[in-house]
Order: sequence, then C-alpha cells, then structure tokens
Amino acid sequence: MRTQVAIIGAGPSGLLLGQLLHAAGIANVVLERQSQAHVLARIRAGVLEQTTVQLLGKAGVAARLHREGHVHAGVELAFDGALHRIDFERLTGRNVTVYGQTEVTRDLMAARASAGLAAVYEAEDVSLHDFDGAAPRVRWRKDGVEHELHADFIAGCDGFHGVARASVPAAAIERFERVYPFGWLGVLAEVPPARTELVYANHARGFALCSQRSPTLSRYYVQVPIADRVEDWSDAAFWDELRRRLPPVVAGSVTSGPALEKSIAPLRSFVAEPMRFGSLFLAGDAAHIVPPTGAKGLNLAASDVHYLCRALVAHYKRNNDDLLAAYSDTALARVWKAERFSWWMTMLLHKLHAPESFERQMQIAELDYLASSRAAQVMLAENYVGLPF
Repeated sequence: MRTQVAIIGAGPSGLLLGQLLHAAGIANVVLERQSQAHVLARIRAGVLEQTTVQLLGKAGVAARLHREGHVHAGVELAFDGALHRIDFERLTGRNVTVYGQTEVTRDLMAARASAGLAAVYEAEDVSLHDFDGAAPRVRWRKDGVEHELHADFIAGCDGFHGVARASVPAAAIERFERVYPFGWLGVLAEVPPARTELVYANHARGFALCSQRSPTLSRYYVQVPIADRVEDWSDAAFWDELRRRLPPVVAGSVTSGPALEKSIAPLRSFVAEPMRFGSLFLAGDAAHIVPPTGAKGLNLAASDVHYLCRALVAHYKRNNDDLLAAYSDTALARVWKAERFSWWMTMLLHKLHAPESFERQMQIAELDYLASSRAAQVMLAENYVGLPF
C-alpha cells in the first residue's frame, strides 16, 4: 500500500488531521490498534476553545457541535464558601464551547466514513520503520494477515502509551515530567448540571469540579489519593463528598443519580522534545500531557494538528519545507504555555499542603488576589479560552 501521510491513532487528533489533509487533497490512511467501539467508549473532557471549534468547522465536522454544544462565557471559582465568576467575554471578548470529546471523535469518524477514506481499526503489532530515512513504512497485522504501508510522512497521534514516540531511540528525546500525588475520581451521571457554567472548587478536603456534557448529563470530579480504587467509592459516598467540597448554593443544586461511568484518572504534566524525528511527527498526547485542570488536552492536540497540516500543505502544494522544519519549535512554544497554565491551575486549586503551612497560606492569598484583581482574572481568562494559534 502507498499513501502520502500515514496517521497512527484514530483519536480526535489523528482523525482531525486526516480530515484537514483530505480537504487539502492530501492522501492519508489512519491506523488504530483498538476497535471503533473502544475508541468511542473513552470518556474525556469536552471544553473546546474557539480556535478548536473553528478548526473543526474547517474540517467540515462542526454542524452537530453548533447545534448541540453549549457556549460558556465564564467559569466560577469556589473557595472559602463563596463563588467568584470569571467572565471570559467581558475580559477577553471570547468564550468556550462545552461539547464532549467523545462526540468530537464520533463526528470525525462519521465524516471519514462518509468520504470513503481509509481507516484500519484493530490493527495489531503496529511498527514504524525507516522514518529517519527516505522511505518510511508502517507495518501491522489485521485478521492474521501482515500489511505494509509506504508513506512520505508518519504522524504519531496515538497517545501517551502509543507506538509512535516509543519507536524513537530514547537518546533522541528529552522528557520533562511531573506526576502528581493525587487523582480525579470522576462520575458521569444522567442528571442536570448544578450550575450553568463549570465550577472549580478549592476546599480543605480537596479539589472538586462541577462539569457537564448537556442539559441532562453531568460530569463531576473530586480529588482523591492516588492509591484510592474506584471500588472504594460507592455512588452515595461520592455524592456526599462532592457536596461537602462545594459552597451551599452549589451543593444544594447537585442532583444525585446512578453513575453511568466512574473512574479515577491520574494527573501528570509531560512534554517530549523535539516533536519531529525525520519523517515522523508527534502530535497531541503522544508528545505532551497536561493535567485536566486547565481544559487544555484536546485543544493542544488541535493546535498541533493545525501546525502540522499547515506544514504538510506547504510541502505538497508549494514545495516549501520551512514550516515542516519549524513544526516542533512552533508547536512546543504553545505547548509550554499551556503546560504552565495547567500546572498553575492545578497548584492553585488542589489540596497540596497542611492547613497551617506557609504554602497553604500562599494558595489562599493567590485565590484572594484572583478574586479581587481584574488583571489576574484577565490572565486566567485569556489562557482558559485559549492562546491564539
């Protein structure tokens, strides 16, 4: 088989890249080791920056997003028993859209199938070859049959545990990582949201987040020790702990319900540099991870895809490789800013220190400053709605 761009991974970054390349007339094949059902079963965040929404529109997959997504003009911070709203539109003139990552993936899958584009699911033993030379290849096995795909370029969009980054010699990558000593216990329930916007809560018992997917589907989180297990938490225990960490005005609006999905997600900050190795380009979680506190994961993947697609179009349509050469530096400049913001939000809102400690008092002072300073609120707002591509 032969194509121009082999895309490893059928998550939102790989599928979005495929759609954008197709729109530009660039042939591509998507390979995914999991089944379509497994990919769609992944529950992820769903806060989209305006630039991400625009990119999905450019890919021709934003119709349902615009019908069913919910535009949010701000978020609420809860601490010391009170709520403080950060008004994105007043502070920056921009907003975000709440639309589940699973739905983004579903829309991209449907568009790819409708266009008749090649996608291989349940591809076993995927391996990358000769991407440091002139003839990169991808091999895999499907239904017991061995396959080989020749391509000009390989895009590694297969996540943190994927084969793309793992195929690069360890000495060629510099890794930066912080693993946090807690996780998020998340519950998805078919209940109305407690508030019309997201609520981020700093509490002596730990962080909590009131999020949502739709007017009838809510996603809630509480900070838990990393050693906790899902089976340690009954539904009743979760709802009780969530309410304890919220101001009364929010806690009283929380509607309990059976958990449709319950899981504990570890938190880490991670960056691999560079993001290019010959003809192999990393994008999304294959190159970087952010804690979900800043709602940046999917949006960072989208910006990587934007930069990579733009560079590939310049290569094929204008015979210009300047953007390909600059891809890693260009993407990483935005990545590190998002890493900083996500780290800052995580350090600001989670239980990290003893109540009597100097560090806890600094956390309280930072929250008080944020609540009273327009300049501080602008910093939060412009990072949350997304820095420009």
